[in-house]
Amino acid sequence: MTELVGQVRAALAARKAEPASRLGYFCAPFRPAEGPLTDKVIKAYRGGRDPELLELLARRHEAYLDCLTLAGVRVPETRFLLLDEHGFLRPVIVQDAVDTASGGALLSDVLPRVDAATARMALDEVSAMVAGFWRKVAQRPERIGLHAPVRDFALDDDGPLFLGTFPPLISYSREDMGRLLLRFSESGLIRGIGAILPGRVREIQDAWYTPSGSLQTLIEGAIRLRPAEEAQGLREWGAAVAAARLPDAERDRLVAALLRTRPAIRPSRRGLKLGSNPRPNA
Repeated sequence: MTELVGQVRAALAARKAEPASRLGYFCAPFRPAEGPLTDKVIKAYRGGRDPELLELLARRHEAYLDCLTLAGVRVPETRFLLLDEHGFLRPVIVQDAVDTASGGALLSDVLPRVDAATARMALDEVSAMVAGFWRKVAQRPERIGLHAPVRDFALDDDGPLFLGTFPPLISYSREDMGRLLLRFSESGLIRGIGAILPGRVREIQDAWYTPSGSLQTLIEGAIRLRPAEEAQGLREWGAAVAAARLPDAERDRLVAALLRTRPAIRPSRRGLKLGSNPRPNA
C-alpha cells in the first residue's frame, strides 16, 4: 500500500497523462503516460478536512465493491486510497485500465463504430448484467443503487465490466447522498445551485436506485451514440428487455419512459447540466 501511495502521488504531481474521460461530474480520470501506473486509471476527488465522512466513504466503497461482486457484476481491480496531504485527506481510486491490447474496449467507444446488430449484442450483455444485479440485491436491507451510463461499462472476452464505483451506492440515505453529490462535485456551478436548490441536486441520484432507472440510463445513453434512425428501434428493444427481465411495476415504468416521444437530450460539453449522465468514464 505504501508503495502504491507513493506511485499515485508521483502520477498526480506529474499529471502527464492520457485523459480517460471527456466528461466527469466528480473528477477527470486519467491514465498516466509513463511510470509504474501506465496500466491504471486514476480518479482523484475533492479532498477536505472531514475525516469521519471520508473514512466512512472508504468503508462503504469497500462494501460496494463486495456487493457488486456478489451480485455478479465484474469490476476491474480497484483500490480506494485516502492520501494525507498535511491533514487534508484526498480520496483517490486506482483502477486497472481496460486492456485494449487484448481486445477490451469501452462501451462508449464500441457503440458509435459498430453495426446495429453488434451494438444490440453488446447492449444485451450489459443489460443482462444490470438486470441480474438488481435481482440479486432485491432482498438486501441496505439502500443500494447502480448508476449505469454507457461510459461506465467496458467489454472484454469474458463479457461486460463495470467501472463506476464512486460514489459507492450503498447504505447512504437520499439526503446523505445528496450531500455527497455537493461535497464531491468539481463544478462550482453545481455546488452553487445545490446551495440554493438542494432538491434539484438530490434528484440526480433518483434514477440510480431503481432497476428501471438504471436500464433507462443505459438505453438512452446508447441512443445518443447510435444513428438517429435507430432510436425508435432501440426504445422498442429496451421495452422487450424490460418485459423479459424486470418485475411488473419496474417494467411498466421503463416502458412508459422509453416509448414517450421526446427530443434527444445530449449532455453538456462541460458536464454541468443536471441529470446529464454525470459520471466519469473510467
